Amino acid sequence: MLGAALIFVTLFRKLGLGATLGYIVGGAAIGPFALNLIGDPDAVMRVSEIGIAFLLFLVGLELNPGRLWRLRKDIFGLGLIQVVLCGLALSGLIYVVLGFSIEASLALGLPLALSSTAQVLPMLRSSGQLNTSRGERAFSVLLFQDLSIVPMITIIAALSRSPLDPNAPPGGLLALYTVGAIVGLVLAGRYILNPLFRLVGRLGERELFVVAGLFAIIASAALMQWLHLSVALGAFIAGVVLAESPYRHELESDVEPFRSILLGMFFLSVGMLIDFNAIAAQPLLVAGAAIAIVIVKAVLIAGLARWFGMKWGRAIWLGLLLSQAGEFSFVLFGQAAMAKLILPEAASLFSAIVTVSMISTPFLMRFTEWVQKRIPDPDVDLEGPEFSPETNAIVVGYGRFGQTVAQMLQAKRVPVTLIDSKPSQIELSQEFGTKVYYGDGTRIDLLRTAGAETAEAILFCQDGQDLNRAGLETILEAFPRAMVMVRVYDRRQVIEFDGLKVAFIQRELFEGAVMMGREALLKLGIAQREADRVEAAYRQRDTERLQVQSKTGDLRAAQDRMFGADSSLPDEQVRDPA
Repeated sequence: MLGAALIFVTLFRKLGLGATLGYIVGGAAIGPFALNLIGDPDAVMRVSEIGIAFLLFLVGLELNPGRLWRLRKDIFGLGLIQVVLCGLALSGLIYVVLGFSIEASLALGLPLALSSTAQVLPMLRSSGQLNTSRGERAFSVLLFQDLSIVPMITIIAALSRSPLDPNAPPGGLLALYTVGAIVGLVLAGRYILNPLFRLVGRLGERELFVVAGLFAIIASAALMQWLHLSVALGAFIAGVVLAESPYRHELESDVEPFRSILLGMFFLSVGMLIDFNAIAAQPLLVAGAAIAIVIVKAVLIAGLARWFGMKWGRAIWLGLLLSQAGEFSFVLFGQAAMAKLILPEAASLFSAIVTVSMISTPFLMRFTEWVQKRIPDPDVDLEGPEFSPETNAIVVGYGRFGQTVAQMLQAKRVPVTLIDSKPSQIELSQEFGTKVYYGDGTRIDLLRTAGAETAEAILFCQDGQDLNRAGLETILEAFPRAMVMVRVYDRRQVIEFDGLKVAFIQRELFEGAVMMGREALLKLGIAQREADRVEAAYRQRDTERLQVQSKTGDLRAAQDRMFGADSSLPDEQVRDPA
């Protein structure tokens, strides 16, 4: 399996068709319907499905409850309407064209309304679009689709011609289980997982951290599976709960390798399940049905997105991005076959149709790029930095921090290329007459197109902790001529970058906090000379403390250099003139 992945993913990457298609084709090549090197692809899929849970956990880590609340309109508005509308439209199409019964049409059509979370989210993450406005729209729809699995299982159970599973709870109870499980996971995350990670963090054992991260994902997924709920949803909730944890980035780096390999194995298993006999028996039906699914979903989703206020270019992008059927269709088709709503042969045929629709996604994304160049959004210009003139400096992140840095450079007519990954920020800047180029400024290829090889300075001014040590090391190696300056989130990130040849590091709130502290002393009646002395002493002590922390890797080191209730600065000794 690993050999097939290595060969086919490398080949498809070279061809520009993406890793997902490489995994699927590689799986098809070694599966039971081709070379037959793997005899039981279902067993592989059962194991590798946990990769989807890992993916949703990492997505959850990038969110927080506040951001989810902000997306509620897209999740429960756009997401709900999309699932209902696409599900009924595809069910009706199956009923009219293929002549299935109403029950069978619903059992087949509703799952086809779901898109491939495992395929779409990695594409959004790798392209840096997950945190853009359109990326958030796509994520919101995918999240509701995941939530809708429970109602779909309930519908199949209600239509069943035989008991699905004697151990499975009824639909109403499943809904209660869902609410109870979400509340339980939130409470467990706050009162069990967060204290657990604090304890492991104090111990400083990297292996324990990996174990704790894997435990958080697999335990939450196992709980949901035990309750006959969505495994991926459980892992997602665990990620959201830990999104505000100070160990979020370490968790992300520890879990990412497992996510990559397991998700790759999942797509290999999808390829193994392609029944070439079923396709060969009815090739026109398989191809025609896959094309019909893509067209119906793309048209309906694009129309809904336009109705929800997206420009036509982005609406078409969203429609094509989510036009394929998803991996949860395999599960729901199996449920429908067990319920005797469809024959096993029909489940196999429609699984092949789903797989063919998934294979179309990389090609559709290329088509989307072509469409967007011809249907640009009239209100905002999202040109990449490849269109920028050659400049002396590159400023990555044009928010509050980057604006100040850039304007100070422009005050002395220093040519600057401005890059930001938020379309809303680019649109706002455009209203003030400032040209900002779109893209993820931490990517080597994008920096190269922006002229980083000849630039004298690259200044990273973006929010948060998007830039890690490995990424910064790569940038320093790729552009040795440029002077690199970095805005960091806190002293943890300063410690992380210790030892790198960075020209300047600035904690984003440090100077403002020092200035406010000094001003507070003055307003409270402390003499200016003494306030100046306090500021100088604090800066010196903070620098000394940071040096010790960087050397030891211990955030609690050199606590004696901190001012506190029991540790204050003595009054200045005034020499007696006599």
